[in-house]
Amino acid sequence: MNPGTGSALCPSAGAVNEDAGPIFRQVAAEIESAILDGSLADDSQAPSSNELAAFHRINPATAARGLNELVTDGVLYKRRGVGMFVATGAREQLLKRRRSEFADQYIHPLMTEA
Repeated sequence: MNPGTGSALCPSAGAVNEDAGPIFRQVAAEIESAILDGSLADDSQAPSSNELAAFHRINPATAARGLNELVTDGVLYKRRGVGMFVATGAREQLLKRRRSEFADQYIHPLMTEA
């Protein structure tokens, strides 16, 4: 998959936002969003660190760090010599995590205040 085409990545992306936190986390969040919106399905190949680096004009090590964070979280898995792929059930895992984070950030404080 070529990120230059914008097929699996946000078409408005291309330059990272230096004020939006660490760049590697922005890369990871972009891949997560592509998984959540269906652009990257289970077992489909994720963009390589070199593709992401060229697309965002960042260091390949920074892009690799973002991808490796997703591997650690179980969202992506590596196939030696082939690349990284979306883990089965990754979309559901991400939805569950985002719902939990939303509840922790917004619902629980609201209930405590009420």
